Amino acid sequence: MAWTTKQKLYLNDAIHRWNIKCGATRSGKTYLDYFLIPKRIRAVAGRDGLIFLLGNTKGTLQRNVIEPMQKIWGTTFVGDIRRDSTGSSYCMLFGEKAHCLGADNIGHVDKVRGSGVKYCYGDEIVSWHKEVFEMLKSRLDKPYSLFDGTCNPSSPSHWLKEFINSDADVFYQQYSIYDNEFLDPTVRADMEKEHTGVFFTRYILGEWARAEGIIYRLFSDDNKRYIIDDVQEYLTQTGQSIAAVFVGVDWGHNKSANTAVAVGITRNYKEAIILGEYYTKEEMDPKKLYIKLAEFLQDIIKQYGSCQVYGDNAEGMLVRGLYNTALEKGLKARVMECIKHPITSRIVLENSLFALDRIKIHKNCSHLIGALNDAVWDDKSDKDVRLDDGTSNIDSLDSLEYAICTVMEELETAGHIGR
Repeated sequence: MAWTTKQKLYLNDAIHRWNIKCGATRSGKTYLDYFLIPKRIRAVAGRDGLIFLLGNTKGTLQRNVIEPMQKIWGTTFVGDIRRDSTGSSYCMLFGEKAHCLGADNIGHVDKVRGSGVKYCYGDEIVSWHKEVFEMLKSRLDKPYSLFDGTCNPSSPSHWLKEFINSDADVFYQQYSIYDNEFLDPTVRADMEKEHTGVFFTRYILGEWARAEGIIYRLFSDDNKRYIIDDVQEYLTQTGQSIAAVFVGVDWGHNKSANTAVAVGITRNYKEAIILGEYYTKEEMDPKKLYIKLAEFLQDIIKQYGSCQVYGDNAEGMLVRGLYNTALEKGLKARVMECIKHPITSRIVLENSLFALDRIKIHKNCSHLIGALNDAVWDDKSDKDVRLDDGTSNIDSLDSLEYAICTVMEELETAGHIGR
């Protein structure tokens, strides 16, 4: 097995209590772990203490860690995540039981509490709830206890960066995409195009950087590049067709607006085309709102045949109300609760679509256009948060993201986007 220079250094020097690799996507930092984890587990096999795998969620653990290892080592040595008789999630790794937890949930602190940990592997550490990490610090209580973890960089004020800079026993490595000596130059060039602004600094250069200023810089600097006058004319000119239509719905509260954004995804997930929008700040009861949204959906269905509708999952009752209205009116629309990916992931995707000219917006979507122009980072937060103080239209952005979140992975794969 050939290793990069950085990977060789980690294999030789990562013998501290805390061993953390942070940096760019496709830099080789995670691939190394598919071979390191077996070594770590066998080194403590049969010794006192538990083994933990922690990730953003159990789903991301399965996708980012378990499945790639199964391809290398097979399912005999790397089992799927399942539940034991107590309801706790685990998998069998190289003859040892490894407890699997989503560390984004503060409720999972109790599952670590009281457990002596001999080995822990951590995926996407910056996405964890801080209290889970704090509890883990007290559970690495064996002379041989050891932690390996990876992440993409975030803000320099993130709690993990503060820990890395502390006097704890930490071995830290920072990777840029250029540290992967085996990465195809064409893939690297594509990824350089896909990431802009703070995300280029983090996911290409591998550096901790604060998110500040205008979020959608490419769009705000050149609206004409992305706005189209006629959807059908554009599709004809580019030789494309709409494969599916997704509609995101955000429910208004207090002074916020009720919004919906319809997005057409072209074949093979090549482009996302914003077909239309609904926007109102008018005060109305739910029944009237359902009727207004049904009228908007009917216009979309007349043009494109059918659609899938994703309402904000924080308001399940309103989603059910819209579902019933669509059913009563015989609309060819599947109405369900949306998937919410982390805000940073959504923004990375949107900026990548802009960078690759894979997104177009119909000129009549004035509220969404204004929202994209005005969106800025909250400079008072140490997290990646869009400013939401009533001075900009966050509601239309949420609707757009609820529409495309369900096909986020497909859009990323079609454009090689990743972290």
